[in-house]
Amino acid sequence: MSAKLTDLLTSGSVPLYLAPQAGVSESPFRRLCREYGADVVVSEFVSAEGIRRHDRRTHGYLRFHDDERPIGIQIFGSEPDAMAEAARLVEEVYEPDFLDINFGCPVKKVVSRNGGSGCLRDLDLVENIIRAVKAAISIPTTVKIRSGFTEETRRPVEIALRCQDAGAVALTLHARTRTQMYSGTANWDEIAAVKAALDIPVIGNGDVFRGEDAARMHAHTGCDAIMIARGSHGAPWLFRQGRAALQGLPVPADPDPAERFRIVIEHARLAIAWESDEEKAMIEFRKHLGWYTKGLPNGRLLRQELFEVRRLEDAERLLEGYLAEYEGAPA
Repeated sequence: MSAKLTDLLTSGSVPLYLAPQAGVSESPFRRLCREYGADVVVSEFVSAEGIRRHDRRTHGYLRFHDDERPIGIQIFGSEPDAMAEAARLVEEVYEPDFLDINFGCPVKKVVSRNGGSGCLRDLDLVENIIRAVKAAISIPTTVKIRSGFTEETRRPVEIALRCQDAGAVALTLHARTRTQMYSGTANWDEIAAVKAALDIPVIGNGDVFRGEDAARMHAHTGCDAIMIARGSHGAPWLFRQGRAALQGLPVPADPDPAERFRIVIEHARLAIAWESDEEKAMIEFRKHLGWYTKGLPNGRLLRQELFEVRRLEDAERLLEGYLAEYEGAPA
């Protein structure tokens, strides 16, 4: 494992990871989360076939800034040789700190091609993919899994042990099955069981939405690190809150609307600089505008207006108008 990643996972400080999330964990958001305390970030998951075929859009997902390090690139696919070839290209061209294999994505179009969590239906295939990737690259190979494909095949310890035996140097468990998708609750007992069974670092994932959740997960499972996914949407400050909770310090409050909007604009500017096309960047950024304004008084009307913006100045005008009304409202 790279020295920096090894130090993080063995430091006892419980590193906080930003999860790989399609359409969310783009470089601008990763940089913002690093600013707010994420210790490790992971790219959006990327198709091995797209990498091998030198698809321009696919390769766009692989770009990152050095200030995002340590960063992992996550790939998915169902053919060991193709995954190995893609991993080799990623290491040679982009030089991330580690390569993560996606065995967790539950989305139908990925699973239907036996990718993501679809691989969990064939644990021999899981092992073969890990061995092929590990043999092809010199950077660490890590994996992200779910607890199983269905409730009937829910065997997280068995799956994790086979990943370890195949050569994974760290493992993330999202403690839900594929059939659960994102419903119900994550079974943190399973993270604890996997942690007890494995010799490699275990990263817990699932249902960390508040800083206090990070501390509860660590206390419950003993995991070596914590990965935050949906809880980070519109809330990069969650990493700062999680770190405080883990250290037994007072957890900072959520930002007030003025500070929240300052963060929104910083994020939007990063997105525009990354995309180099303001209109395209702002259209894609609308989902973030929705998340950042969730829970605000009369936020629904604001979101309806924000979902029409095509320029940063339009978003700034709407946010400034909301803030003026919010601050002028009687207590």
